Amino acid sequence: MDSISTFDITKYPLFDVMKDIKIGRIQLPDFQRDWVWDDTHVRRLLASISLAYPIGAVMMLQQGIERQQFKPRLLDGVINAAIQTPNLLVLDGQQRLTTSFMVLLSEQPVVIKDPKTQKLAKKWYYLDIQKCLEPECDRKTAIIALPESKVMRTRNGDFIDCSTLKNEYEALLFPLSKVFFFSEWRSKFSKYWQYDSQKLELIDTLELEVIKKFEHYQIPVIQLRDSLPKEAVCQVFEDTNTTGCDLNFFDLMSSSYCVGDFSLRDDWKHRENRFQTFKVLRKVRSTDFMQAVTLVAGYARRIEAAKQGWNLDKLPGVACGRTEVLKLTKEEYQIWADPVNKGFEEAARFLRGQKIFDADDIAYPIQLVALSAILTIIGDRSRSFQVRSMLERWLWCGMFGEIYTHWHDSQAGRDIVEVPAWIEGGSVPFGITQANFSFERLLSVRKRLGAVYQGFAALLRREGAVDWITGEEINDVVYFEEQIDSHHIFPVAWCHKQGVDPKKYNCLVNRTPLSAKTNKRIGSKAPSTYLKEFELHGTAVASLDEIMRSHGIKLEILHNDDFEIFFQVRAKALMELIGKAMGKNLSLELVEDTDGDLCNGNGYRLDPEIITKY
Repeated sequence: MDSISTFDITKYPLFDVMKDIKIGRIQLPDFQRDWVWDDTHVRRLLASISLAYPIGAVMMLQQGIERQQFKPRLLDGVINAAIQTPNLLVLDGQQRLTTSFMVLLSEQPVVIKDPKTQKLAKKWYYLDIQKCLEPECDRKTAIIALPESKVMRTRNGDFIDCSTLKNEYEALLFPLSKVFFFSEWRSKFSKYWQYDSQKLELIDTLELEVIKKFEHYQIPVIQLRDSLPKEAVCQVFEDTNTTGCDLNFFDLMSSSYCVGDFSLRDDWKHRENRFQTFKVLRKVRSTDFMQAVTLVAGYARRIEAAKQGWNLDKLPGVACGRTEVLKLTKEEYQIWADPVNKGFEEAARFLRGQKIFDADDIAYPIQLVALSAILTIIGDRSRSFQVRSMLERWLWCGMFGEIYTHWHDSQAGRDIVEVPAWIEGGSVPFGITQANFSFERLLSVRKRLGAVYQGFAALLRREGAVDWITGEEINDVVYFEEQIDSHHIFPVAWCHKQGVDPKKYNCLVNRTPLSAKTNKRIGSKAPSTYLKEFELHGTAVASLDEIMRSHGIKLEILHNDDFEIFFQVRAKALMELIGKAMGKNLSLELVEDTDGDLCNGNGYRLDPEIITKY
């Protein structure tokens, strides 16, 4: 009967582990990243081994000849190893084994990192023979790191030179690179000292109290069986690694696909270079692309199951979380990678039509993933006006409704199923029916980052918003890479003097995208003042009126310096603009208070006559 356990626990002699690393029988999975220790960690490790203290168990994964899940690579410091399939892959304990190997068996200096400057350096490690045998000595202080030249001046001015064997013997420093070849080193050391009895006694004590500890040291090993699936290996790695670096699914899949002579990294590099030619795609990550491919492959599996007559409730789900991505086969990736690549490029074209030009304008990267997958699925149908309009509504509902704020992986999967079905005449997607945008949200947004502001700025650009000084469309200013940012319409200093509530003058209603030059011209002046200056500089009143309307502002109200009327009228205009994009009739959510006046949930009183009049 087969054991239900997925791992075994054993111990291996340190020397055997070092030899297996040297000949390539023990390697790293390709997804393991390089991690360099500093001198303190190296000396602490060596001190523990020299005292026969435990250094913790290491975890390895069996790598069967017929079942190779991951591409292997040699540990740092291994050179001239015969190309062979490893028996074991190191999952946890990489740096302990790498450091031990480089110090004890590699015959090369150890690469360490300065913790302050982060610069790399190469060191040889020696044991101060006399000091390490002192009973009260902290073993770490008896371990000395010399530079690659093996020549060093200490802090107290002493000069250490181990560049020759003669100097090494004279200094009574034992090279830890010879710990497993101690007999040879001892013979030369004894001969140099002409078999002096005190030196022989010293070296005998070193062998008994220190060298034997290395020779007999055993490392506990948790050995995972090769039957463990990829997603389980990923979980185990992240649960046990102590370097603070998460293993993303691209790393894992890249290593897995390489087993079949397919380089996922090279394939992605080619696609990434192509994406860099589109500003809006410049921040697409390898994991984003893998998620999009997973969504399309999952959708294809679902459609195939439907064709085979599966019941609706039994159809495969579609999602792009870690579990789903790790199940994506190499064959599926190769089938769908090129179509998804085109889907991303089509998404860039579609977003440009919405005046979303740059990656920083995208509220939710996962929504770009979903959009690209949807465009991959619907293909050329996306070029029709009707379908384009439907996709626009889905985009703005997701952005202003902040649908992708939580459970975004599952929401993306839901949209992949529902949006194409909607385009074919099915029900309106959940992401649209549930999307809502309240007046309170309009008032609570005060920062230029986030989905709501980014959507607001894009909508104004799409409506043809114009810069107040140059008269250029904001789109043209952005095209020539001039800085456009969120600026106050009623300046902060003016509002402060007038006693306007900061929550009101800092919210989205009193902000609009303007150039830095325009904002500087506005300064802290009252609107009537800076508008007059615009006129004096040659901007006609009719042109000013058109410019303000492009920002959802009525010029006559701005001229009157009446913040309250401006605030209510523009709030209404913005709600209507957002509602139009979402395909919804948004309400100001007016409720009656105890005095019969109208107010919203934040306590701001609204005048029905003003809202109706304007």
